[in-house]
Amino acid sequence: MAEGRAKENWQHTSALMALIANAHRDPKKGKAFEPDDFNPYSEKTSGSRQVGMIVVTKENVSLLKQAFTGDKL
Repeated sequence: MAEGRAKENWQHTSALMALIANAHRDPKKGKAFEPDDFNPYSEKTSGSRQVGMIVVTKENVSLLKQAFTGDKL
């Protein structure tokens, strides 16, 4: 029962997240977001975008340093 409630809450939350993201996006630069793009419980199909976390590795940690400190690579 708790998982069902969590799924329903994420349906509402992801709909609001998609609405906000679409209000602030540039329509010339890509397709509109859908609620499933933000919902962790949705079934991802091969055509949908994966919105998620980026894994920090030894190879890409220097990009974070540059982004936050302004240092050159």
